[in-house]
Amino acid sequence: MVHSLVGDVGVRLLHSSDAEAQAAAYRRNREHLAPWEPVRPEEFFTAAGQRREIESRLAQYDSGLSVPWVLVDGEGQIVGNITLSRIFRGPLLSAHLGYWVDREVNGRGIASAAVAFALASARDSYGLHRVQAGTLVHNAASQKVLARAGFQKIGHAASYLKIAGRWQDHILFQRILD
Repeated sequence: MVHSLVGDVGVRLLHSSDAEAQAAAYRRNREHLAPWEPVRPEEFFTAAGQRREIESRLAQYDSGLSVPWVLVDGEGQIVGNITLSRIFRGPLLSAHLGYWVDREVNGRGIASAAVAFALASARDSYGLHRVQAGTLVHNAASQKVLARAGFQKIGHAASYLKIAGRWQDHILFQRILD
């Protein structure tokens, strides 16, 4: 089922049949995403590589550890991803949020709508209390998306993730869902 977000863009759960479409989306956005993501092996950009990625992500979903969604346009083309990952139950009831939007639909409010959808799902469908997100220090656009969604800055993590081939600092944010 596709939930409408903005214009003709909607969100739905990732499917095992999405390998070719996901690979095409990553190939189309390779340069656009390179400054914000880990260095990827060539196989990542192939249908076979995405098939393995999807199998892993769906296994985590089946185990209750993540919720992988894809953003799709009116023709069903994948134009982004948004994921709740590292879901913790018990007294923490928390998850990490990550997302990206296709360069062709960037700037249309899609990331903001997708984040709002993910937060509502985290609270209403998954019973979570808190969602955390991190951005590179210089990623002002993502910081604005998170601020609009009610996230608060909770810290600065030095050398937090290896992005674009080097360890980079991140700003950490959280949103309490109660």
